[in-house]
Amino acid sequence: MQQKQEFDVAPLPSHVAWWLWLPVLAAIGAMIVAMTMESRTPPPSAAWLAVPFVLAVGVVLTFALRRRRIVLDNRELQVLATFYTRRLAVEAFDLDKARVLSLEEHTDLAPMLKTNGFSLPGFKAGHFRLRNLTKAFCLVTDRTRVLLLPQRDGGLLMLSPTRPAEMLARLRELAAPTPRR
Repeated sequence: MQQKQEFDVAPLPSHVAWWLWLPVLAAIGAMIVAMTMESRTPPPSAAWLAVPFVLAVGVVLTFALRRRRIVLDNRELQVLATFYTRRLAVEAFDLDKARVLSLEEHTDLAPMLKTNGFSLPGFKAGHFRLRNLTKAFCLVTDRTRVLLLPQRDGGLLMLSPTRPAEMLARLRELAAPTPRR
């Protein structure tokens, strides 16, 4: 029986956290300014609960952003991407058409429309439609080295492992028929 093999995910660009926290902090600042402006009636005390609520949302999203794993467990590929998980058998992929590519060069394959996902500049996780309108499940942290895994049912899996060619070679090795003795 095969043991679990984990593939490191390419690190997030440093600016991704800023894209998450700048809007959260701006919203908190705007709420505080709005509630402390001079008016004839003070804001209800319940209005102040919005500030810790927005802060809590920012913390939850930060922890979600850290949930990024690619695991090969007994011929099943498991992708954990923020709030989303995808599990597919190795046989579900058409590995003859799988390849490593750059989304900078292949812009028709770039995730465009988020259908159920988590998206920040430099980070895509979850379900997307690509520019060519194909459905894809993504965990993309590095647009220059993306492992594109076509599924036999027509969908795509797009991943950013640190060593995509090594991961593809391992998947192909598992998919190869075993010789009979």
